[in-house]
Amino acid sequence: MSAYCQVTQTSPQFGHHVSHAQNKTKRRFNPNIQKRTYFVPSLKRNVTLNLSARGIKVIDARGIESVVAELIARGEKI
Repeated sequence: MSAYCQVTQTSPQFGHHVSHAQNKTKRRFNPNIQKRTYFVPSLKRNVTLNLSARGIKVIDARGIESVVAELIARGEKI
């Protein structure tokens, strides 16, 4: 599973590990991706999405119907 949120479009960010001696080595900050399944009444089926923790909160606030409509308009595969 790739580290990409379908709702917030969050992807990995890059930076450095910094030691006490200020040595810098490359690292990757992955978003907290979880696979969630929702029933969408307008589509009359279950939809499985790869979501970050923030994406789950967006669905809780706005509702699955509006979020799925936005994903379809954007051209995301559902």
